Amino acid sequence: MTMAKQNLFCWSVLFVSSRHQGQHAIYNCAVQIQPAFSNTLLSTIVNTASLHVPETHFGRWFLSTNIWAQYVLGPAIKNLERLIPARSERYPVIVDIGCGSWRAFKMLADRFAPQRLIGVDIDAAMIAIASARAAKDGVAVDFLCGASSQLALPDACADIVFCHQTFHHLVDQENTLREFHRVLKPGGLLLFAESTRRYIHSWIIKLLFRHPMDVQRTAEEYVAMVRNAGFAVADTQVSYPYSWWSRDDIGFGQYCLRIPPPPYGQREETVINLVGLRTQAN
Repeated sequence: MTMAKQNLFCWSVLFVSSRHQGQHAIYNCAVQIQPAFSNTLLSTIVNTASLHVPETHFGRWFLSTNIWAQYVLGPAIKNLERLIPARSERYPVIVDIGCGSWRAFKMLADRFAPQRLIGVDIDAAMIAIASARAAKDGVAVDFLCGASSQLALPDACADIVFCHQTFHHLVDQENTLREFHRVLKPGGLLLFAESTRRYIHSWIIKLLFRHPMDVQRTAEEYVAMVRNAGFAVADTQVSYPYSWWSRDDIGFGQYCLRIPPPPYGQREETVINLVGLRTQAN
């Protein structure tokens, strides 16, 4: 199947669902999920409330599809891996923020060989699904149900915090970044992949998904925000993929009409991937 046909097929799937309307919602989580094949059981599960915008039913389904894994999640992890300075062979503790889609577990385990993988999500129902899928895939995962702005994890406990396409659902973004910084060890990495305001405000995303629209940011604003939270982010640790699925024409111009996309510096970025370093000094 050509790329053009793949693009049209992928996005034709999106039109079978209508958007579920809703405003900001407050979720309370007070559940304990048994880790899948885990040697270490988290003794404390967060009991907290946090303001965020939950995903639509369509969005929850889409995050579990092969389309999401093949065209969005997988390429982002590969790109982030290339951005890591002085990559280590192993990263013992990895925290997956907004893990409810469960798709990242095996990819992270295969690429970074963690001894402990911790999945965090505010939605207890999503954690239940993720736990079952992790067990099916044979990946050991501990789960925390709670807000990413109030992580029930000790200081300097993680080697990687992985946050992929989750941040734009969060309202308390500054405190969330402070928590990422707090739980990372000195020398630890924030692997951050996000859609920008340009994409989140696009017609197809407004139609099918739900987000807090007033907290969306440009690519440049995301870089500045992560740096202001205390992370070292060199220019070589930032990527702007301009993925076909994030464009207004969903890649039709490039793959059907052979019109090249505008180059970097002549477009408004739709996606940003970056690696932030928790340095020894901060």
